[in-house]
Amino acid sequence: MEKKTNLSDYNPAEVPNGENYRIGIVVAEWNADITNALLKGAVDTLIAHHVKAENITTVHVPGSFELPSGADYLLRGNHCDAVICLGCVIQGETRHFDFICQAVSTGLTSLALSSGKPVIFGVLTTNTTEQAIARSGGQHGNKGTEAAVTALKMCHTRQQLLG
Repeated sequence: MEKKTNLSDYNPAEVPNGENYRIGIVVAEWNADITNALLKGAVDTLIAHHVKAENITTVHVPGSFELPSGADYLLRGNHCDAVICLGCVIQGETRHFDFICQAVSTGLTSLALSSGKPVIFGVLTTNTTEQAIARSGGQHGNKGTEAAVTALKMCHTRQQLLG
């Protein structure tokens, strides 16, 4: 299997039509230049696959650590069929990076399992700002696009298996 180098490369024919889905997006404000680019990639992709603009709910939270709480609020309010979580954590000189990444991934996984709805991990965990830029619309595509495709595929899978 060939390693993917562009997160935005996918076959549009393999993505389900999203016209009947309600998608929540939770975006971290920390590293806003990066996360806003991820948000644009996600929204553009959802709309390209027929999710109605009025069926996309966007919530901003202070940082990536708060993504699980924001997603939980959307799911508890039954506002969506899936939640895409977008953030960016860049390695620094301390272990803070490790704690944040672990907490976010564990929180989002737990929330997906307890809610029974797709919660998509669209969080960049990079060593440098340059790597984050490359993955938020640069040479490696846009992780927001990938997260939106994943959300639509998981909504479809859930619908097929659970009705």
